[in-house]
Amino acid sequence: MGVWSAHTSIGNIIGSLIATGLLRFGWGWSFVGPALLITFLGIVVYLFLPVNPPAVDAERDGTEVDSTMRLGDTITESFLSSRMSTTGFDRRAVGFLAAWKIPGVAPFAFCLFFTKLVSYTFLYWLPFYVSQTEIGGEHLSQETSGNLSTLFDVGGVVGGVLAGYFSDQLDGRAITAGGFIYLTIPALFLYRTYGHVSMTINIILMFIAGVFVNGPYALITTAVAADLGTHKSLKGNARALATVTAIIDGTGSVGAAIGPVLTGYIAAISWDGVFYMLMTAALISGLLLTQLIIAEVKTLLYGSSEEDEVVSGSSEPRPPIDVLI
Repeated sequence: MGVWSAHTSIGNIIGSLIATGLLRFGWGWSFVGPALLITFLGIVVYLFLPVNPPAVDAERDGTEVDSTMRLGDTITESFLSSRMSTTGFDRRAVGFLAAWKIPGVAPFAFCLFFTKLVSYTFLYWLPFYVSQTEIGGEHLSQETSGNLSTLFDVGGVVGGVLAGYFSDQLDGRAITAGGFIYLTIPALFLYRTYGHVSMTINIILMFIAGVFVNGPYALITTAVAADLGTHKSLKGNARALATVTAIIDGTGSVGAAIGPVLTGYIAAISWDGVFYMLMTAALISGLLLTQLIIAEVKTLLYGSSEEDEVVSGSSEPRPPIDVLI
């Protein structure tokens, strides 16, 4: 998941380089160029991306298909439906409120709110901040600042991979995400305090900040969402994943919208205030995972057979969730 999630940061890098390269033709082309690219790729996805496995005559994972029930290369819908029900998969989509009741969804959703607030503030404002800051005693051009800021997303690629690796090794999503989030605070402080000393130090500290800021972001939107979307309280309902992912990422996107707006007002007063805001957001994000972190630490130390204990911090098993709520 960590490797797969690198596409987000890679897209940010490519987008920044394209927009920066088009600056010489005017600011307008920095928007028109990426917009045309998105339009083209949207058409490609619409025409060639399969909606689901049956659309390309492929079998769903976990679905047993009897070869004697095939009609040519197509499986009858009635047979597929019966097989889906007998193998424990519920074809009904989980309700919005029911998805919020899944243990761990709310803490991770609000954690991502503050995590994306920090990440997207850097995405939108870092090139401008670099151009307005003396680095090694001189100001950089807008084009150079835009290219330099991509190193933050390079760190994000590494951070996403590391977060996924540590999460798998520890078998603890909250521990890994919380660790990265708390390390974000000193990383931001060091970048603000020493990033202007020289170009080399700026590059190193920007890369480190990208690792810790984007690492938990990548982990929560991929592995965590997948785990929560297949939680055992859903009684085998395989159609909850999209709803859970939408709730978590959608809540985070609200933070992604608020962060850059607040930065516009605070930066007019002081850039120190911007960094203190980002460090505060990171602290709140980490605190939201406290209960889950404690539960995972207890599980690592003492062991537990109850999956719910890891997710909810409670030793009492939770009742199944009604998918129609």
